[in-house]
Amino acid sequence: MRAPSGPATRRGAIAWLPTLQAKGHHALAAQHLRWREPQAKPSTLHLLLLDTSGSMRQGNRLARAKGYAAQVLEQAARAGEHVALLCFGGQCVEVLVPPGPARRAAAVRVQQRGGGGGTPLAQAMAAAENLMAQHRRVRSTSASTANAVLWLLTDGRTVEQPQVPQGADKLVVVDFDDAKVRVGRCADWAARWGAEYRRGS
Repeated sequence: MRAPSGPATRRGAIAWLPTLQAKGHHALAAQHLRWREPQAKPSTLHLLLLDTSGSMRQGNRLARAKGYAAQVLEQAARAGEHVALLCFGGQCVEVLVPPGPARRAAAVRVQQRGGGGGTPLAQAMAAAENLMAQHRRVRSTSASTANAVLWLLTDGRTVEQPQVPQGADKLVVVDFDDAKVRVGRCADWAARWGAEYRRGS
C-alpha cells in the first residue's frame, strides 16, 4: 500500500504500532494510519561578541574579525537561525544586532562599525549571558528548545581573566592575535572553558 500524499504526510513519520492496532485484522487502509508529531526544530541563537578595542585596529585585525562575523551571520541567515551581535570596546558594550531571525543586512551593519579604546570583556560576557537567558525564556516552549552558540572574536589582548560564560551550549573562541607576536590568551581561555578554538582568517 502506498502512503497517502497531501497535508497529512507533512505531520511526521507513521507511528506503526498505533497504526497496526487500528488496522486489526483488516487490510491496511488510509484511515488506519496514525502519525507521529514532528519534532520542533531547536531555536538556535548565534551570539557574537566582537572585540572593537584599540588593539584590534592594529594589523588589520578588526577588519578580519568583522569579515568573519559577517560570514557567521550570513550562514545563520541561510539556515534560518537566530543571531545577536555585541560589540565591546572603550568603556561600553553595544548591542549592534539584537536577538532575532538572522538577516543578511546585519552583515552590512558589522562592516560599518568602528573601533578604539579598552577591552571591557567581563562586561561583554555578562551582557551575553543576559541575552542568552532572554532567548531561552522567549523561544523555549513545550514543543521547542532553545540553543545558544557563543562566538568570541578577539585578539585576547586584555588583562582581564574572564570566567567561563554561563548559558551557552557551545563556545567558539576565534583568535585574531598577531601570528608573529602572539599573546596566547585566546587559546588558554578556550582550553579552560572547553571551547572550540579557531584562528581568525
